[in-house]
Amino acid sequence: MNDYDPPYAIARTTAEAMLYLDLTACPDCGSDDAVWQRAIDDGALRYVGACANCGAEREYLFSPPYQGLLDEVATFGGPEPSELVDAGQWLAIADAIAGEMPADDRSAAARAVMAYACQAVQEVLKFVPRAGDAVPAEAFWTDAGRAERERDPGRFRLDRLLAVRDSYSG
Repeated sequence: MNDYDPPYAIARTTAEAMLYLDLTACPDCGSDDAVWQRAIDDGALRYVGACANCGAEREYLFSPPYQGLLDEVATFGGPEPSELVDAGQWLAIADAIAGEMPADDRSAAARAVMAYACQAVQEVLKFVPRAGDAVPAEAFWTDAGRAERERDPGRFRLDRLLAVRDSYSG
């Protein structure tokens, strides 16, 4: 949940835009449940939806998706870090998704879920500066992201992120 509403946010892919919408609660009631309609408007992705709980209308505009990436693949963006979802949110997503799978499940569905979790950890790694050893404080701009970092700041060290990514990639 971003602490701000950019008028024209940069979405690297439609998958990232949809994840942002899933993380952005209704400002009226706090629900994150909405049905979204997507349209292309003057080159921008426009999502309009109504809160499933209170009916409040919401609208978000995103820049066109990052060129060259297919939305059918669980890829969220190019080599640059997200401007929509912060580092703490990405790691919380990865952990929540991975936590849904039994460790001994080797099914195709489980592999797909773990690939998604691995992609989310890869997004956290994009925030680590070149020659850096950890995600910097400015990569946590949401309340949820900062809370994730405060829970265990060491989880955002490069060596630990690499270990988590590798464990999720199976």
